[in-house]
Amino acid sequence: MKTTLNLPDELIRQVKLRAVVQGRTVKDLVAELLRQGLGMDSPNEANKCPTSEKVKIGKKGLPVIQCTPNSPATRMSVPELLALEHATQTNEDFQRAGLAL
Repeated sequence: MKTTLNLPDELIRQVKLRAVVQGRTVKDLVAELLRQGLGMDSPNEANKCPTSEKVKIGKKGLPVIQCTPNSPATRMSVPELLALEHATQTNEDFQRAGLAL
């Protein structure tokens, strides 16, 4: 069934990010998240997310990027990391839209 929902932009960004990291479609991920929220079983376990050496899925199902011990991110505060993430997402949004900064 096709459904239209108006959701907060930040929520959609997180869903899209998780879908990309897990190598899944947004549709499949949202369906699974709704099933989980309703306490339903997943139709199959084949949807388990793939991981790599640098990206792991944390306890709450969110991606965790493993940094090397000397990477710049290890010396940044949480507000600095969030600002960097926000700036990166804004740049990507502008590039996708074909707009200059």
